[in-house]
Amino acid sequence: MITERAPGKLFVAGEYAVVEPGEPSVLVGVDRDVTVEVEPADGRGSIASHRYGLAPVLWTRDAGAAVVVEDDHGPYDYVLAAIGVLDRLAVERGITPQLCDIRISSRLDDVSGRKFGLGSSAAVTVATVRALDRLYGLHLTPMQVFRAALIATIQVSPAASGGDVAASTFGGWLAYTAPDRRRLAEDVAVRGVQATIDAPWEGLSVQRLPAPDRLRLLVGWTGQPASTERLVDSVQHRKAADDSDYRRFLGDSRAAVEQLVTGLHTQNPALVLDAIRHARAALIDLGRHAGLQIETPALSALCDIAADVGAAAKSSGAGGGDCGIVLAPPQADVHRMLTEWELNDIRHLDLRVQELHGTIHE
Repeated sequence: MITERAPGKLFVAGEYAVVEPGEPSVLVGVDRDVTVEVEPADGRGSIASHRYGLAPVLWTRDAGAAVVVEDDHGPYDYVLAAIGVLDRLAVERGITPQLCDIRISSRLDDVSGRKFGLGSSAAVTVATVRALDRLYGLHLTPMQVFRAALIATIQVSPAASGGDVAASTFGGWLAYTAPDRRRLAEDVAVRGVQATIDAPWEGLSVQRLPAPDRLRLLVGWTGQPASTERLVDSVQHRKAADDSDYRRFLGDSRAAVEQLVTGLHTQNPALVLDAIRHARAALIDLGRHAGLQIETPALSALCDIAADVGAAAKSSGAGGGDCGIVLAPPQADVHRMLTEWELNDIRHLDLRVQELHGTIHE
């Protein structure tokens, strides 16, 4: 039995802009994770998860691709994509892929199965890649794990930035910019997985950041799940209607992220808090121009309550529900904030930043 875990993520700043190659963002890996267990199987493999019922889904291979026996396999698309990428990589290295039983458990949702918006798709993809890496004896480096997991991710969600994949791979505080995923997909189709993983990825940057030593990171959950893919696709489809608004958003987001990175490197709490406020304003403007409710009333309440006690807050990720993040200085009345959150049906998630060992660059 092979067991691998991958943490969930939270965006701190740079959402939406990060889907553009080279645009910066800041994320953290959190101490709730997805666990993937893998063991060899004969005849057919299986995929089972407590989130989708007790009966496992059976899978096999058809013309070299991993496919499920049943037709309705939506929940496992990312797992199947990860299997496909690792199978192809194994074959390119002269290793015969194996059928296996895969069991998935997650701490990225509540007891009723509602997701907290902590990047479960990325976490299960990374954990599956890690487990199959061990099963096949590929000995991938952490950066190769990230690249394989991102290749798998864009097969399911072509617009995905990969920021959540980076956070699930490397953990901690990260500065991230995305590569051109359309070009990656073309490269994989033409050159194969190994050659694509080994080649330079223009636009990609993953850098560790120091954690703020005088600010406390807190997370609130609105209980309103949101579809990241739907919201991001809506912005991408509408941006051409008024490029000047979108370009202004990209500039505002970039300035906020750069200010945040500078504040973290210099341990300047005032600069960090100001950057969070600027990032929130940029997202609100984007939502207004795109006709989307990125900051819902519940997220507005979460952020405004935090601001009233002397902290800085914003929506995290695509918004539309899910989580908001707060950075609170020592003088902020956090107890009052949490009490008011509870009165507004906002749940405090007891999360910590998950530090993972391993180098980012080979």
